[in-house]
Amino acid sequence: MNQTNTPYANLEPDLILNAVESLSFHCTGSLFPLNSYENRVYQIGIEDAEPLIVKFYRPFRWTNEAIIEEHQFALELVTHEIPVIAPLAIQSGDTLHTYQGFRFALFPRQGGRALELDNLEQLEWMGRFIGRLHAVGACQAFQHRIKLDTQSYGHEPYHFLLEHDFIPQELKQNFCDITETVLQKIQQRFLQVDPVAYIRLHGDCHAGNVLWNSLGPQIVDLDDCLMGPAIQDIWMLLSGSKQDTDLQLNHILRGYRKFHDFNSRELQLIEAMRSLRMIHYSSWLAKRWEDPAFPLNFPWFNTARYWQDQLQNLRDQAELLDCDDEDF
Repeated sequence: MNQTNTPYANLEPDLILNAVESLSFHCTGSLFPLNSYENRVYQIGIEDAEPLIVKFYRPFRWTNEAIIEEHQFALELVTHEIPVIAPLAIQSGDTLHTYQGFRFALFPRQGGRALELDNLEQLEWMGRFIGRLHAVGACQAFQHRIKLDTQSYGHEPYHFLLEHDFIPQELKQNFCDITETVLQKIQQRFLQVDPVAYIRLHGDCHAGNVLWNSLGPQIVDLDDCLMGPAIQDIWMLLSGSKQDTDLQLNHILRGYRKFHDFNSRELQLIEAMRSLRMIHYSSWLAKRWEDPAFPLNFPWFNTARYWQDQLQNLRDQAELLDCDDEDF
């Protein structure tokens, strides 16, 4: 069995519990898997204490330096009283640990409910939250995390799909034509906005990565943190018609601007970011397709219907990317 493609084949319950106990915790034996595909995340019962969350990082994805930089960013945000669930520093202050070849981290368990994307008050609160996060994120740069641009989120994933023959032969030429057209239009958008300010971001700021409680929003996952334009942490909170998204965006930016400046020209990048996410997401699924969890949970991927839909979605994006500047 190829451990690169099936990296969690040996991650059995005993190993999980032993990994946690290697850090001097005493487990009750309770182990509950949480919803995660990229990594493996479990709630672990601890004797005479609150349960802990253990996260096993996908092997071969990030370097140790990149993971530690994620942890340091989370801890930096906490020092500025920005509510992020940061990893626990254990023993000598380390946050990243290794057990039998697996890298893992421990986190406190936090409760909460989902963010309501149709709740304008919550969206304005999210704007304040993201503005505070970006104010810290702009203070320095990541050294080991990736940069979100047309190359990393567009050309590289596109070429992976081609090189590994995921695109059906009968759709391949049309798919290549429209993808390359979209990538050119995305690059044009970046040039129109230039210079683009790249800051440290959450990177994957959608409702599923936010817990909401009486104290407001709390980010639960910085696994995809990277360098990128501020709009990346905003556009995924928008949904519905143009009238709806304009109203939502107005409330988010009203809160955001109380803590950090926002370059309105970055609004021209929303459809560019959406297009890059489409291409990157297909490649992400393709790269993980030999991990047994992926065909089980994403059975619709890599079907003829999926690629037909992607082809049409990219055509739609090409049209949206043709909008004139005056539309923003």
